[in-house]
Parts: sequence; structure tokens; C-alpha cells
Amino acid sequence: MNETASNEIKEQKELKDPKDLKSEEIYDPRRKRDIIKNIIIVFLAVLLVLTFCSNTIMNRSLAEITTERTISGKLTERVRGSGLVMSNQTYDVTLTGNHTVDTIMVKNGKEVKKDDVLFTVGKGENADLTAAEEALSAMELEYQKALLAMPADYSSENQAIANARADLQAAITKRDNAAASQGDQQAAKDAYNSNKSEMNYYTRIQAKLQATISAIDSDEYSGAAPEYTGDLIRLKNDYENASADYNAAFGLYTQLASGGNDDEGSGSASQDMIDSAKADADEKEQIRDEARDAYDEAKYDLRSELISELESAEDNLNYYTDLVNSYEASQTTGFTDLDMLEEDIKAKQRTLDDLITALNKTKANNDNESKISNLDLEAKKKEIEKQKAKIAKLKETADITEIKSKYSGVVSSVNIKAGDETVPDMPLITIDLADEGYTVQVTVAADKAMKVKKGTAAEIVNNWTGKAEAVLTDIKNDTSANSRNKLLTFSVTGDVSSGSFLDLSIPCGGGSFDTIVPKSAVRQDNDGFFVLTVRSKSSPLGNRYYAEKVAVEVLASDEVSSAVSGNIMNGDYVITASSKSIAPGDQVRIKDK
Repeated sequence: MNETASNEIKEQKELKDPKDLKSEEIYDPRRKRDIIKNIIIVFLAVLLVLTFCSNTIMNRSLAEITTERTISGKLTERVRGSGLVMSNQTYDVTLTGNHTVDTIMVKNGKEVKKDDVLFTVGKGENADLTAAEEALSAMELEYQKALLAMPADYSSENQAIANARADLQAAITKRDNAAASQGDQQAAKDAYNSNKSEMNYYTRIQAKLQATISAIDSDEYSGAAPEYTGDLIRLKNDYENASADYNAAFGLYTQLASGGNDDEGSGSASQDMIDSAKADADEKEQIRDEARDAYDEAKYDLRSELISELESAEDNLNYYTDLVNSYEASQTTGFTDLDMLEEDIKAKQRTLDDLITALNKTKANNDNESKISNLDLEAKKKEIEKQKAKIAKLKETADITEIKSKYSGVVSSVNIKAGDETVPDMPLITIDLADEGYTVQVTVAADKAMKVKKGTAAEIVNNWTGKAEAVLTDIKNDTSANSRNKLLTFSVTGDVSSGSFLDLSIPCGGGSFDTIVPKSAVRQDNDGFFVLTVRSKSSPLGNRYYAEKVAVEVLASDEVSSAVSGNIMNGDYVITASSKSIAPGDQVRIKDK
């Protein structure tokens, strides 16, 4: 049955139309399933490849780091700095005259011996010699003038003293003559004192009366004498108060009469209110007028009374003033008080003493000036001798053509060239006296300077010949403005030249440390120093590495390493470099070694 049915089906298929057969092949469900299966297989294969390669792809995007293990051992800390080499002593070659340079025998860095020829000059006019001879002539002229100084003359001072003695004697005689009539003078003096007291009394009375009268005229009593004003100030106040009351009442009446509202705001005022206000104003006007009349009458009466008193006081003042003036005038015509005569004698005695003192002081000053003049003369004489010696020396060196070195050393600078005209006292060639040694000064931070000691030998980093040595000789404050640094001074010997720079490395002592890391591994932020260590973490695809921040304290450092303490142990790996910036917690990849 199965075979028969199969054959029938086969025959039926063979009898079908070719187009129908083609259509059945395109839409065959089995073929569609095969395509889907193939797509799924390819997707899973790609996914599997990406899964196995993901670790490599991710590593390519991470920062690549270089690490080194921490070690333990010894470390010598150093302080580094650089400075300019300066000679301890230099010799400047100068000339006193103007010369033309012919030939220069030396150059910078050349070693010279004493009496070696440095350069030659041509003969020429010596302007210094001419100037020196002119200066000598001027000095000799001043010296001759000083010898002709006039001696001191005291004739005018002696005459003034003689006149003062005569005046003193006349005053004494006058005092003695006045003593004979001392009784009459005392009575006159007593009367004078009494009259002067009365004059002063009436002067005060006059001033008070005049001030009070002026106050009455101006109605301003601040300057009036209270004992003369009486009830006037009270009457003035009564008048002013009555005037103020009237003005207030009249103002109210005017307001009501013009149709203004009453105080209770109920509309226009009634005629009764207006009449009442007018009556009140008239009454207060009468009170004001009566107060004014009373004040004016009191003013008039008081002023008349004060005028009369003022005239009487002025008569008495004139009387006593004449008596006082008469006595005082008598004192200038020979009738003099003994006390005044005594004061006159004292004044004339002081004048005489002052003249004698001034003369003695003048004589002492003149004596000192004379001594100073003698010293000046001696100094001028010595200057003349010195100038003559200078001229003699200039004449001796005027014909010198070869300029020789006075000392042995190394030429540090040549400031001339052939054909130049020399300038007096200008440094032409500078020679470092090598035997005196050289000095280098290095500026360092104060905390670093505390770690070094005097006498320490420093390593010269750029000493290519190896024939120079530097020793720390002094530590002092840097005097630059606002500087807190220290200045280290080194004594340098050997193959160095003035003006060159030396890089120095000064050892600060060393020790053994448990944890030493490369200097490049130590970093710093606002919290202080730290290092980045490597922390590993397992994953299905292998170990992953992360940067971890560890705070440390730097104990010592040299050029390449630092000794630290903190949560770090010997053998830990620290990051020394990275292909890009990293932060604590970042994932990193370790560079293959």
C-alpha cells in the first residue's frame, strides 16, 4: 500500500504543470527554515567571537600603566641647586691717562703670570697730566690765600661792654638817689594802687551799662548784665506770649470768617462761632497791646536810668584815669618806684653779662676756627705734596707702551679691542686671582637648608672634567624682598672659571627605610602626598586591574627615589607612568614588559 500510494503520488507530480512545480519550490517551508537556522548560527558565532575578544577590545581603550615594586634599603637625600661662579678676588687693569690700544696679548680664560704683557698702547697726549698740573696750580693759589687771613678784631665788642658798664652804674646811682625819698614814693604808690583799683571798678561798671543799654536797644538780652535788667526780660516774655496767643486766635477767626470748616469737620462754621472767635481775638489783641505798652514803658524808663548811671560812671572813670596817668607819667620824669629801679639795674646787669659772655664765646669760636684753619692749611699743604707726587708718577708712566699684569691669575674679561681709546680708571682687563679661590651661592627653600651642614662636600653635577670641588661654607638668610629662602655659599676650587654656572647636589644624610618607591610614583593634591597602587579583581574573563590611592608621608628623597610611610608595604606595585591621565578607581591595563 505504501509503495503503491507513493508511486501514485509521484506520477501525479510528474503530470503537473512545470510552472506549478516551480512555484512549489519557491515557497517550500523547509527551505525557509533552513535559511533562518543558518542566520541564527552565524549570529551565535559572531556573538561567541565578540565574547572571547571583548577583554582585548576593552583593554585597548584603558590607560596603559608602567609599574614598579616597592623595595626596602638605604637612601641618601640630596638638595639640588645651581649658582654663578664668582672669583673671591679680582684685579682690574686700568690706566691713568688716555692712550690708544695697539695689540692685545690675552683673551678670556687665559692664565697669566705676574709681569706678563697684557696689551700695548701707543704714545699720545696725556690729558690726566695736564689736568693734574692745573689742579696743582689751583691748590697752591688757595693755600696762599689762606695764609693771608686777617686776625680777629674785638674792638666793637669791647666798646659795647664799656657802654653797658656805664649804663649799669647810672642805674645804680638813680636807685640810690630815689631811696632818699622813699617815704613820699611809697605814699604816692599806695594812692596810685587805690586809684587804679577804682579805675578798674568803674571800667567794669561802664562795660556792663553799655552792654545792657545795647541789649535794650536790640531787644536781645543775652549780653546784658542781669543786675541791671530787672523785670524787663519777664515783661518781654509776657509780650511775646500775648502776641503768640493773639496771632493764634486771629488766625482761627480768619479761617472761620473765610468759610473754612470747624474743628469737628461738620461743615461751614456758624455765625455764633465766628462771632465768638472774633471776640476772643479782640480780647487777646487788647492783652497783647497792654503787654507791649508795659514792656515799652519799662524799656524807656530803664534805659533813661541806665544812661544816667553810665554818665556818672564815666565821670568817675575819667577822674581816676587822670590820677593813674599822672602817677605813671611821673615815673618817666624822675619820680620812679624803687622796685622798678631795681628791675632796671638787674636788666642792665644782664645786658652787661650777656655782652661779656658773647665776647668770650666769640673768642673761643675764633680760637677754634683758627685751629681749624691751621688744620686746613696743613691739609692743603699735604694735598699739594700728594698732587706733586701724582704728577711725577704720571710723567713717569707717560711713555709706557707695554701694560703688564701685577698678579698671577686667569683672565675673566677683556673690555677693549685694538684701536680703542682708553678712559682713565676704566677696567680694561679683569683677572681672577685663582689662588684666592671661587665662590658659588645657591638659593634653596628654608626647610631644605635645615637638612644640610657647613663643611659638607657637594657633588658638581655638570663637572665634566672631574677636577673641581665645592664645599658648603656658609648658610644665611636670602635678603631679597619678601624672600623666606636661605642662601648657601660654597667654596669652589679646581678647574672652574668665573661667570660659569655650576649644578650642585648636596647630600643631607641617609638611612635605611622599609618602603622606597620611584620618585615619579609620588603625587600630591590638596590632601598631601599619595601614590597609586594596582589592585586586581577576578572576573570570568580574567583579572582586571584598578588604580587605588594610598596616602603617604615622604620621609626622604634623592634624585630618583623617595622613602615613604603609610598603608603600603614592601613588594607592592606602584604606578610610575601612564599613557593618559588616571584617577583613583580607574580601571587600567599593565604594560607588557
